Amino acid sequence: MASEKSTVLPASEAAPSSSAQPEPASAARTWGVPFVIAGIVLAALNLRPAITSLGALLEEVRVGLGMSGSVAGVLTSVPPLCFAVFGSLAPRLARRFGPVAVVCGGMAAIATGLLVRPFTGSTAAFLATSALALAGIAVSNVLMPVVIKEWFPQRVGSMTGLYSMALALGTSLAAAITVPVTEALGGNWKTGLAVWAALAAAAVLPWLPLLRGRRSDMAERKASPQPTAKLKITRSRTAWSLAVFFGLQATGAYITMGWMPQIFRDAGVSAGTAGVLLAITMAVGVPLSFVIPRMAARMNHQGPIVVALGICGLIGYTGLYLAPAGGAWVWALVLGVSNCSFPLALTMVGMRARTGPGVVQLSAFAQSAGYLLSIPGPLLVGVLYQHSGGWEAPIVLMGALLVPQILFGVMAGRQRTVEDECAT
Repeated sequence: MASEKSTVLPASEAAPSSSAQPEPASAARTWGVPFVIAGIVLAALNLRPAITSLGALLEEVRVGLGMSGSVAGVLTSVPPLCFAVFGSLAPRLARRFGPVAVVCGGMAAIATGLLVRPFTGSTAAFLATSALALAGIAVSNVLMPVVIKEWFPQRVGSMTGLYSMALALGTSLAAAITVPVTEALGGNWKTGLAVWAALAAAAVLPWLPLLRGRRSDMAERKASPQPTAKLKITRSRTAWSLAVFFGLQATGAYITMGWMPQIFRDAGVSAGTAGVLLAITMAVGVPLSFVIPRMAARMNHQGPIVVALGICGLIGYTGLYLAPAGGAWVWALVLGVSNCSFPLALTMVGMRARTGPGVVQLSAFAQSAGYLLSIPGPLLVGVLYQHSGGWEAPIVLMGALLVPQILFGVMAGRQRTVEDECAT
């Protein structure tokens, strides 16, 4: 049950203890705060267009590259696979180069991959260059909660909300305008996908001034070391619950981003309208992604939010099963609310660990294991769609996955930390 400011504050909103990651206070780092805020917002804007722009043009890409329905299903499974594989490397890269440098490199990888992939001419090369962009997204996914915890330890809820809101905005913009932009540029799907590289290139810029302070920051940390003992994270029930919750919500999100426009198109909705419907689904998350983390940070148990979001998902999938075209706008709206499980999961990552190193480990474990768990979902949807000849079976699968998502989300929402669980 929510408490405005309970006597025991969640880790993300509590005053920092001696073991918590301190907020940057040196003069050399204070000037960098505006760049970090700008970098967080621009990076977040780029963490989903590589996926939702492709979802809006999936049929054109499939035909253009000669893909079958099953291969297109593989394509929609590439994001969680890359997030699992490359996300697991983020903590090691962060220790070697620093989170800021890795995020900056991630934005450059996104820009390069998005610029090159439409013009590769083959399915294999398209997948490879998509993987490059998704690798940049993966390391940024893991390290954004770390950057927020490090630079804004007393404002984790509000900064996670800002980050999540920008992420939702970028997601919805790509879904909404990819088709119109493609048509305005002559109807070539290759150009329509490549234009998103410009936004990613812009996201590199705010991080560049911060790179020159990396050596001094690392020297400061060596002079005043933070606790770095590696947690046995797999001993934590909360870490496992959060990983499963993260994986199941990611499964639903990537099925939605990859296949929802096609569901509507097969129901008789035009391609442009289907893109707008996906945009609505993503746009709902813009305000809610700012509100939900702040709300969650003030609650001792985030379970009620998990349940409410899950119920919205069940309503949306039931509507898609019974009347996909007739109630399309309503289903797009409630599924957009359900997809806000993502910012809630990010917030819980910051709340279920007390220290900066703890957040790094929990974020890497929950996201890597979670995305690994989500890999079969989009692929299975493509196979079911191709072999059943309709969307009934895939939609039933989507709705069924919400039940364990709710159960594990409630367990992950309990007020405890992985440091305490790993110590017992």
